[in-house]
Amino acid sequence: MKFFFLFLLSGICNLAAVLAQPPQGNASVGSIYGDSITTEGVVAISNLPQKLQSGEKAQVKVRAKVLDVCPKKGCWMKLEVNDSTTAFVKMKDYGFFVPLAIKGKTVIIEGESFVKETSVQELKHYAEDAKKPKAEIDAITTPKKEIRLTASGIRVAG
Repeated sequence: MKFFFLFLLSGICNLAAVLAQPPQGNASVGSIYGDSITTEGVVAISNLPQKLQSGEKAQVKVRAKVLDVCPKKGCWMKLEVNDSTTAFVKMKDYGFFVPLAIKGKTVIIEGESFVKETSVQELKHYAEDAKKPKAEIDAITTPKKEIRLTASGIRVAG
């Protein structure tokens, strides 16, 4: 009986390790993650800061370059908005992930966008996920207002 439980525990740990990995793949042009989306009605992500000035949430479909992706699971991405601004993307309901190969690619994201003040604790968590040096993580001491997207679907565009 003891061996059965050890075997079961081992299987659960192995399953957790497999599920904690980002999906495999090259993130080829046309690849879709999450809900299927088209390229119709896409706007440049550089238009987003103006759209969000009112403080309201907005349903958007934007094109942007992926600067970073969570190396643990592919559960978040950082996008280039312009030379000085980035946007942070999480997947709706934690329902899908993206492969690491999506970093550097241009994507189309459909979902909800808003401005959020991210806490120091959360910023440090994402820095740890991204395997930033301890000194860089320790240097995070103030919350940050940032553009956020909750993606329902992502299409690789280039």
